[in-house]
Amino acid sequence: MALNWFRPVVASSKKCLRVIHPTTLNGQDSASFRTFRMTARQRSEKVLEQLKESNPYFDKYAKKIATVQQSSPEEFLARLDKVEKEKKKTKFGPSPADGPARDYSELLNPKAPLSPGKGPPQPLDRKLADVMKIELIQDKTAEEIRAIWLQYHIGKEVISAAIPSEQYDLMMERARKYPVFVLPVPRSQGYEFFLLQFFANTVHFTPLINYQVHKENAPECLNVTLYTELRESKALVLMRGEYDPKVINGQEAQCLANQLQMYYSQRQNPTKLAQLERFTHTPDQFKHMDVIEELNNLKIGG
Repeated sequence: MALNWFRPVVASSKKCLRVIHPTTLNGQDSASFRTFRMTARQRSEKVLEQLKESNPYFDKYAKKIATVQQSSPEEFLARLDKVEKEKKKTKFGPSPADGPARDYSELLNPKAPLSPGKGPPQPLDRKLADVMKIELIQDKTAEEIRAIWLQYHIGKEVISAAIPSEQYDLMMERARKYPVFVLPVPRSQGYEFFLLQFFANTVHFTPLINYQVHKENAPECLNVTLYTELRESKALVLMRGEYDPKVINGQEAQCLANQLQMYYSQRQNPTKLAQLERFTHTPDQFKHMDVIEELNNLKIGG
């Protein structure tokens, strides 16, 4: 069961097409309109023939397809174009339809080092009450709360999710055994690795290059907070990921969060558990290419 991570939708400019009824056109333009109609119909008939040969389910829906193709060839072609674009989109990482992939992260400035004698950093006390009014959802079901939580974060520069408490319990069980790991994100030329670390109720991510240079002072590019206030009463854990848009975008943050869930909160993934084991206990046997291959398998398997 994959996490339903939601990320912000960036508004984009859209071109508007003004539709003019052919009877309002003069003779010359009306002829052009008919020519366009004939061209679209011819194209749609050609595509229809290709579908008959390539799609094993064509016969089942042949009648409906023919109705659309005959009544509106333009709509028929537009629907096929939309399906083709959706097929090209990837579930993880940047989609070809979204433009070229991003380049690798630049080396970021380190966080301020700890003062001598202050000891290790204390975990931030992130509470659900700081994000939403808990008293307003106490009488809601888990499914209603999940819907409210996801809706609340639409349009914000964050990713969000809600998981059953048993998935959270497994995630924490594995986090205690494997508190640090690396995950890849597709880039314009290959892949970039990000280091993750569990700390209290938060999972911190930083580009691996920054950790290699700055160690414990490496700045985070994504923090995923797990809010457990509803774990007992609703068997639900709410998750919220805040990312630095100068380093990663919403889709790349979603890519990291989805992989986090795949490795840490799914029992039916023995190969991913084996990767965690190797990275933690036998690092000399760990191969970065194996983790990239796991990501590629996720893309293919959907």
